[in-house]
Amino acid sequence: MFEVIPAIDLQGGRCVRLVQGDFERSTVYGDDPSSMARRWEGSGAGRIHVVDLDGAKEGGPRQLATVAEIVKAVRVPVQLGGGLRTVEDIEAALALGVDRVMVGTRAIEAPEFVDEALARFGARLGIGIDARDGRVAVRGWVDVSDVDALDLARSMAERGIKTIVYTDIGRDGMLIGPNVEAMRRMAEAVPEVGVIASGGVAQLADILELAQTGTVGVIVGKAVYTGNVDLAEAISAVTAASSAKPSGAGSA
Repeated sequence: MFEVIPAIDLQGGRCVRLVQGDFERSTVYGDDPSSMARRWEGSGAGRIHVVDLDGAKEGGPRQLATVAEIVKAVRVPVQLGGGLRTVEDIEAALALGVDRVMVGTRAIEAPEFVDEALARFGARLGIGIDARDGRVAVRGWVDVSDVDALDLARSMAERGIKTIVYTDIGRDGMLIGPNVEAMRRMAEAVPEVGVIASGGVAQLADILELAQTGTVGVIVGKAVYTGNVDLAEAISAVTAASSAKPSGAGSA
């Protein structure tokens, strides 16, 4: 079943949204992340995506106390990304009850780290690939590398990664619609991996379109905070669309 996953981005212990990953262009949407998590769970979310923005920028977890509160506040799985660059960082996050951790920068700078982490944590390790114009960005999206996003995904799939969150930075927080073709190409490039789309969702139609790309889910951020997307309605619509597919039908 295609997942609609609400995002909680943490900066200074508050729920915020950035525009195109720009730390100077943040909007605060709440001072109580745990309450926000309960709200999304109450709307039917089966998973919550949390990002430690401070950790991503500074190179190590900075919001673990807040993450722990979120995990305790809900029953659904929580996945965490942002600043997790050592085995110890990952262990600390998983010890809080986080279901899955997403590693980005470290996977690019030291691919052998992925092998070590996979051996330790298996499917609880996922990779976050954040790209601008198809090139991978690192260190909280501050630096854009020469690494091609699809090549990185194939490399991670060969190493045994089973989950990738693919974010189009140019559209993130813009409410201009997702890069549907980029998400389709990513899903096709690594069919053995569950690709979760991220960036740009502005309306329900975007979510329904992404559900036809071969991706296994979508992370929705700004659109559920502004009210452009009603989370409960989106989850219901995706479920209905899936149920309406003829038996044996594949993605469009």
